[in-house]
Amino acid sequence: MIINFKKTLVIAPHLDDETIALGGTIKKLSNNKIKVNVIIVGGHLPPLYNKKNYQITKKESEKALKILGVKKVNYLDIPALEFHKQHYNTMNSKINNLINNFNPTTVFIPFPDRHIDHRTVFDCAMVNTRPNKKNYPKFVLSYETLSETHWNAPYIEPNFNPDFFVNIDDTIKEKIKALNCYQSQIKNNQSRSIEASQALAKFRGSQNGCNYAEDFKLIRAIV
Repeated sequence: MIINFKKTLVIAPHLDDETIALGGTIKKLSNNKIKVNVIIVGGHLPPLYNKKNYQITKKESEKALKILGVKKVNYLDIPALEFHKQHYNTMNSKINNLINNFNPTTVFIPFPDRHIDHRTVFDCAMVNTRPNKKNYPKFVLSYETLSETHWNAPYIEPNFNPDFFVNIDDTIKEKIKALNCYQSQIKNNQSRSIEASQALAKFRGSQNGCNYAEDFKLIRAIV
C-alpha cells in the first residue's frame, strides 16, 4: 500500500504539537515538493492564560513552521483547555471549511490521549474526514504527543500502538531547529524537552532499521 501524500494537512490542538509530533515528517514532505498545510486549533489564551504569552508562542510557531516548509498555517485561536466548552458545530464548521478548501489527500490528527483538548480535536477531525462526500481524505493517521499520549491508563483507555513509521534521518536536524524556536514551551528535563523528543525519535528509529523515525497509527486508508 502506498500512501499518497500529494496534499497533506496536519491538525494540531496547540502551538508546538505539530513540531513535537511530526516535525521531521513535515520537513521530509516539504523537501519532496509536497504541499503541507497546518491547522492550529488553539493555545494559551484567556480566560486561563495571558494573551501576551500566546502572541509570543504564535511568533515562535511562525518561525518553526517556516523552517519545516509549511505552505500555510491557520490559527483558529480557541482558548486552551476550553475546546470542549465550545459549541461542537462551531469548531466542526471551522475545521470542515479548511479541509474543503484545501482538499487534502492525507490528514494527520492527534491521538485521543490524556489532554482533553487533544480528545476534542480528535473527535472533530474524525467527523470532518469521514468518506461521505465527493472529495474526502483518503488517508487519516493519528500521532503521539510527548507529555500527553503516554499518560493514558493501560488496559483501561486506548493506548497508542503505532503501525506506520517515517524515516527522518535526513530531517532530524531541522526538527530540532524548529523545536528550539519554541523557547516559551520547551522545558529541560521534562517530556517536552529537546532531549526527550530526540530520544523518542531515536527509539522509533531503532525499531525500524534507521537512526531516527516518527510514528503514527493508521486510522483509514482507501486505495
